[in-house]
Amino acid sequence: MIALVIFDCDGVLIDSEIISASALVEELAQHGIAIEMSYVLEHFIGHPYTVVAGKIAAFAGAPLPGSFETDYRARLVQRFDAELRAMPGILDVLDNLAVPFCAATSSHPERAQRSLRAAGLAERFCERVYTVSMVARPKPAPDLFLHAAKAMQVDPRECLVIEDSDLGIAAARAAGMIAWQFTGGSHYQACHRVPTPNLAPDRSFHDMADFFVGAPQLQR
Repeated sequence: MIALVIFDCDGVLIDSEIISASALVEELAQHGIAIEMSYVLEHFIGHPYTVVAGKIAAFAGAPLPGSFETDYRARLVQRFDAELRAMPGILDVLDNLAVPFCAATSSHPERAQRSLRAAGLAERFCERVYTVSMVARPKPAPDLFLHAAKAMQVDPRECLVIEDSDLGIAAARAAGMIAWQFTGGSHYQACHRVPTPNLAPDRSFHDMADFFVGAPQLQR
């Protein structure tokens, strides 16, 4: 029985990962740090900014400038306002779900809300958006998904998580939830990553048009 669907945001609800990665590469270049897009897509997706900043500092051999986060977020907002779109087919999925749904994301709260607004999804989620700022540990810890289930008053064993990243699949597994991996985002086309065998999802699908094929009982 599935009583709640928990959607990751970036790379699932919105086709944002490729934009975020590109903006990060551009901002790093402004500070003389050259990182290939493929490296960003391989190593940074699914992590909150604090973790990404630590990884970049280790890569560059020095901490990022104090103004970097502010400058990067400003660049990202401009790119999102101009380019961000809802994931193709996600509106039909949300509008035809027979069970409640929410979003759980590693993004900063302001970024999550602005992203959903820019993609035309904010009204469908309203207050049902849970961010990493609400829990002690980020993915792959189960904290965020467990927090979302508790807030929505649903047993974790009755939750279905839709994720794009291996970190998210690991977090869903650790939470005792069903995990589907969506591989239709633009970042997968740019740098497809085969899921780690011991983190294999319960199902993998590439097109939101096929969402209900895996569980027709979820469609009203």
